[in-house]
Amino acid sequence: MNPNLSLLHPYPFEKLAKLKSGAEVPANLSAISLGIGEPKHPAPEFVKQVIAGNLDKLANYPTTKGLDELREAIADWATRRFDLQPGTLTPAEHIVPVNGTREGIFSLVQSVVERTPSAKVVSPNPFYQIYEGAAILAGATPHYLPCDDSNGFIPDFDQVPESVWDDCQILFLCSPGNPSGAVVSRETLTRVIELADRHDFIVASDECYSELYPDESNPPEGLLQTCAAIGRNDYARCVVFHSLSKRSNLPGLRSGFVAGDADILRDYLRYRTYHGSAMPIQHQLASIAAWRDEDHVRENRAAYRAKFEAVVPILREVMEVDYPDAGFYLWPQTPFSDETFALELSERQNVNVLPGRYLSRTVDGYNPGENRVRMALVAPLEECVEAAQRIVNYLKNR
Repeated sequence: MNPNLSLLHPYPFEKLAKLKSGAEVPANLSAISLGIGEPKHPAPEFVKQVIAGNLDKLANYPTTKGLDELREAIADWATRRFDLQPGTLTPAEHIVPVNGTREGIFSLVQSVVERTPSAKVVSPNPFYQIYEGAAILAGATPHYLPCDDSNGFIPDFDQVPESVWDDCQILFLCSPGNPSGAVVSRETLTRVIELADRHDFIVASDECYSELYPDESNPPEGLLQTCAAIGRNDYARCVVFHSLSKRSNLPGLRSGFVAGDADILRDYLRYRTYHGSAMPIQHQLASIAAWRDEDHVRENRAAYRAKFEAVVPILREVMEVDYPDAGFYLWPQTPFSDETFALELSERQNVNVLPGRYLSRTVDGYNPGENRVRMALVAPLEECVEAAQRIVNYLKNR
């Protein structure tokens, strides 16, 4: 067996299940889950119709590179969404379809990390656990950059030692962030690109929450958008990950893409050809339809906006909680241990949230997720409001 498998941490939801093992919940209250970031809004009907109308494609092997039409739809969408110079993000060279961002992130790390004793993969802390697991299984050492309210939940890249940058092979960004919702600014992205050029590493930006934002006139900046703004139209050392899971309420479709530096993606595609992870053709056709439609995405944003506007004022009666820049998570402080909060809230109110420490690592005695919980506002509006009211009741009566 790969000895590095023993270095993998349990997934956050495994830790949560262990925490709640043996706990009893009130029988008179229905369960409300704010723990898992799985969209619960309806999948678009037109996407389902495309899949249903193309079930005969089950008889065909899909290619790893995907349909030309899919890569064209992605290139058109990304160019329009991120104000890219037309023709610079080409379907043939700059885009690889993947089966969701998790698969894309994991496989990209395996394909690009050079297995040297000093190899590092740098990521924010808290973080999406695939960054860490992919690094470990690629033979690299994860290095964590703390994100808390002192730095607006964005890493302070100027505080990172030069030695870490020298050993860095991939820097992960997550913008909008999971769990904070913080958006990395163009100024900071420009600074990161400068660091990548100086120290020769890849900037990998996980942007799967980029289409969930409160202000229709102010969408979050993307890494490729910053590249275009500074004239870096070859996207050198930069790759981004996008998905239909959150944007289009299609987590079960497992459809996303990696885009950016053509040299990186050429070898990445070679890796994935052997990896054998090709998107089914009927899913590709459904994805084309989803990427070409924005009406359902605007409706999706409006639904999340309504939930934030209803829930945050209720929670502010008993907790310190801010509206996120984007995404669908709340990241409030808890008045005592986040584990105690999550366990007691489940036992007394049958509401599930995720302790913040499960999304973070303790470095030099400090865990930036402690005394916070992640709440995913994915349930219907009425359930989110009821969950917030139950949280208020729990804290007032504790």
